[in-house]
Amino acid sequence: MVYHIEGKLVEKTPTYAVIDAAGVGYIMQISLNTYTKIGDVEKCKLFTEQVYVRDDMPRFFGFADVSERDLFRQLVSVSGVGGTSALLMLSSLSATEIQNAIVTGNVALLKSVKGIGEKTAQRIIVDLKDKMGKGGVSTDFIVSPNNILKIEALSALVMLGFNKVAADKALEKIIRTEGTGQTVEQLIKSALKSL
Repeated sequence: MVYHIEGKLVEKTPTYAVIDAAGVGYIMQISLNTYTKIGDVEKCKLFTEQVYVRDDMPRFFGFADVSERDLFRQLVSVSGVGGTSALLMLSSLSATEIQNAIVTGNVALLKSVKGIGEKTAQRIIVDLKDKMGKGGVSTDFIVSPNNILKIEALSALVMLGFNKVAADKALEKIIRTEGTGQTVEQLIKSALKSL
């Protein structure tokens, strides 16, 4: 699995970007939000996600930041939401708008996105509401050094085989009680003691 691709930005349109990394041109579908964030840079780094349309046909998606990629992953985990639909949602609405719509049960806003019907919007809300956090926008999508550390620690714990929800709660508790001045390694070690 590829985490990110960094290299020369060869071509960019509102729907895809081509990055030349070590002589290989990688084409990735992008959202309008990523298109805007990339700007007119010569060198760029995109966080990647691979979605299989069929077993033999992967599609690559690129994101300007980890938080947008994580929201994309959550959206495609919902039955009936594919990579194209999730990307369209991220192009039509901001990550915060999508999260708030899910947390507040705003079916109308989600179905305002082309290709998202009422049943799909309701399924997105039912499947993801608890994952978005209670009482508002999840802090996972506020990109700060501390949240990046938390995301990295959570990813490592999940790769080690721990339940994502349990690991996330453990990390939240550690950050609340011990503060934010810890490294990823310290966060993981502290979480391992409580899991």
